[in-house]
Amino acid sequence: MTELEHVKDWVVSNPFIWSMIKFLMILILVLIGIQIVRRYLKKRISNSVVRYKTQKGIEILGYLGLVILTITYFSGAIKDFTIIIGLFTAGIAFTLQELILSIAGSIYIFLVKVYKPGDRIEINGLKGDVIDVDSIYTTLMEIGQWVSSDNYSGRIVKLSNAFVFKGPIYNYSQDFPFIWDELNLPIRYGSDMDLAKSIIIKIASEILSEYTANSKSQWTDVVNKYYIEDAQVEPTLAIKLTDNWIEFNLRYIVDYKKRRFTKHLLNDRIGKEIENSNGKIVLASTTIELIKIPDLKVKLDGTKNR
Repeated sequence: MTELEHVKDWVVSNPFIWSMIKFLMILILVLIGIQIVRRYLKKRISNSVVRYKTQKGIEILGYLGLVILTITYFSGAIKDFTIIIGLFTAGIAFTLQELILSIAGSIYIFLVKVYKPGDRIEINGLKGDVIDVDSIYTTLMEIGQWVSSDNYSGRIVKLSNAFVFKGPIYNYSQDFPFIWDELNLPIRYGSDMDLAKSIIIKIASEILSEYTANSKSQWTDVVNKYYIEDAQVEPTLAIKLTDNWIEFNLRYIVDYKKRRFTKHLLNDRIGKEIENSNGKIVLASTTIELIKIPDLKVKLDGTKNR
């Protein structure tokens, strides 16, 4: 009897080994089937958003199907090995706990809709736009770091999905794709305050009118969905007296992706109007006031060098 026949007889005579081989073959066939379906849908669906969601749905359904298949396949088939399998499973769970948490996190993200591709989030100290969510990682196009404001840094960051269970997640765009921002203007004492107020409110209302109108209905939906008080979405102006100037604080609502550009428009328009006020409004800067000059005593020596 050849060595190959010995191995064949050993496998056939050992039901556990034979059962594991059949299970691995089924597992490989299912995984190949999932990839075939994903590639077919990728070619057939032209809309990128629908294609992405369909592929992710097939992937999640495939993994759930594998879990169900594993449970049904082994239930009652290896009763004599329950202790061994239990210890083996516990060891695998301890060793691969981060991986298991990541897979559980991906299911949680999908079912609870914590975030989705296209959302801007901040998680584990990282901020960026979500560009992909797979079964293990969330991929972000990073924002900030050495780049000022909400601009892309150019780095693509992969973050384990397990972090959804480990800390807060800040979502800039879910339910309400607007944020509140502020602009501070220092105005010199003695300026025409009423004129300054009218200029700032007029310009803010013109530039921010679209954001104000679009945010009203969506904010109403947020108030109806969550236990939250109503808030004013129109631009508001508050004045604060300081030691050096009068600080005008403009608070307004803006699209979360256009915060930097909108602040530029406000600064540009308001600055030009202040320049055209013929000195009625003057922007302030840090000033130093000398209360008293100390007395100086100077002693002159009348002798000359010879």
